[in-house]
Amino acid sequence: MEARRLHTIDDLLAWPGDERVELIDGEIVQRPMARFEHGQAQTALIGQSFPLVMQQHPGGWWIVPEISVRYNEHHCPSHDLAGWRKEERLPQRPSGVMTLAPDWVCEILSPGHEHKDTVTHFLRLQRAGVPFYWIVAPEDRALIAYALDAGGYRVVFTAEGPDETSAKVRIPPFEAIEIDLGLLFGSPQ
Repeated sequence: MEARRLHTIDDLLAWPGDERVELIDGEIVQRPMARFEHGQAQTALIGQSFPLVMQQHPGGWWIVPEISVRYNEHHCPSHDLAGWRKEERLPQRPSGVMTLAPDWVCEILSPGHEHKDTVTHFLRLQRAGVPFYWIVAPEDRALIAYALDAGGYRVVFTAEGPDETSAKVRIPPFEAIEIDLGLLFGSPQ
């Protein structure tokens, strides 16, 4: 029996075609088609975090969508959203594929890819020491925010359903701004 060859970052960079792919534990995986709910949540978070992006020091952030982060030779996912603290870790505008682990990652669940976001990324980011990880489930109108504590993630915020997701809240690590959950999840029609 022949051992499976693990793909590398070089394989990912040389991947032919225009399809959206990422490198997950040595396997090149096609990213899901973007759904309206996914785009709505992503746009709402980008828009609401804009004051943090524009802020230089102290407290400014680089927050970008669809960013590839190289954690090692065989793992380079494209996160739905990721952020780096400007003052503390990344004072100059970066370029290219990121090699510095983010301070915050947000994955927006897509049908058929839930396992990757709730298990694979969760464990990988925890091992990489990413301080904050959010999972947004737009179709369920749910958000779970985790913070790294003694090497493991613990839940620091949850919201689910129409009653809880119409509030304006402050969620770590973005306590400096209010996140309008109604904007994040859009109106249920």
